Amino acid sequence: MSFVDVLSTLSDEDIAQTLANVTDEQVVSTLSKSSMDIHDTLVLLSPTATPHLETMAQLAHERTVQQFGYTMQLFTPMYISNYCDNGCVYCGYSHHSSIVREKLTMDDVEREAQAIAKSGLEQVLVLTGESKTCSPPSYIQSAVERLVKLFSSVSIEVYSLTLEEYQSFVQAGADGMTMFQETYNPTLYKKLHPFGPKSDYTKRIDTPELACRAGFRVVNIGALMGLDEWHREAYKTMLHLQYLMQTYSDVELSVSVPRIRPCAVGYSPEHPVDDVSLVQYILALRLLFPRVGITLSSRESRTMRDHLVPLGITKVSAGVTTSVGGHTKQDDSSQFTISDNRSVHDMVAMLEHTGYQPVFKDWQLL
Repeated sequence: MSFVDVLSTLSDEDIAQTLANVTDEQVVSTLSKSSMDIHDTLVLLSPTATPHLETMAQLAHERTVQQFGYTMQLFTPMYISNYCDNGCVYCGYSHHSSIVREKLTMDDVEREAQAIAKSGLEQVLVLTGESKTCSPPSYIQSAVERLVKLFSSVSIEVYSLTLEEYQSFVQAGADGMTMFQETYNPTLYKKLHPFGPKSDYTKRIDTPELACRAGFRVVNIGALMGLDEWHREAYKTMLHLQYLMQTYSDVELSVSVPRIRPCAVGYSPEHPVDDVSLVQYILALRLLFPRVGITLSSRESRTMRDHLVPLGITKVSAGVTTSVGGHTKQDDSSQFTISDNRSVHDMVAMLEHTGYQPVFKDWQLL
């Protein structure tokens, strides 16, 4: 059994009906519970719960502090290649895009890593476009082997790999893996990914499970909010999280909550997610999963990120560039436009002013 089997039992019509039928009494009753479970998800995501966001925010803050204290982990993405064989209609790295294609040499990787390390960061996320020809696993693994000498935590966000390939990355020192399903709607997924290795919907869903089996310390999932109706995507993301937590209790699971941003291909989301809806999603996620990490990227504005710090977020990006080698040179190969371009120093200052302790390192590979 895989999570695809779980999804096959769901009906979008039933989800919509349940959301529409939630009563105010149900919301109040759910928020009075000392602990909640997956059956409360649609109650907290429902339109009926929106007037209760202040109560949800207070509870989310309390439960985050109980589990994580006043701490916030910092990381930055590191793009090493943007060659891509996929036709994703919403992505600046799409095969159709006219961006400059680049790939770092290992010497470039070293220089980029040293520039990041000077900022004090200890956690990096390695990203590539999805081209196994231009950026084979051996190339990415070589980069990881260089990076683990400089950083305490090296995660990867690349194309789907085999179990054996993931195990090799773990042996090389990578401790985290991120894989966004983008959308859990199979019909929409096919439309948005018309060709390329990423067009395999089932393989994409099963990939985080392979990473869990391979021995990664942290596996991070998420949907790209804005591609489909947000209530459904949030609900299915949480079901996916629950499935992985129950199946792989030894893995630290986390969730990212990205909203789609402008990029080189000019895609406009059909289901834009407003600020209030994103906040509701984050609060529900925290209340249902008190111990799960929640990552907020620089896709969000500085104002939005500042206000979300106390409401359940545990990890934020800083000093971000989405260009290949962007920490050491300027180019036009960015995957998407970021909203918050604050430096690591500025993010640290904001967190300390808010009463939070920036965390650069929380574990060490021995």
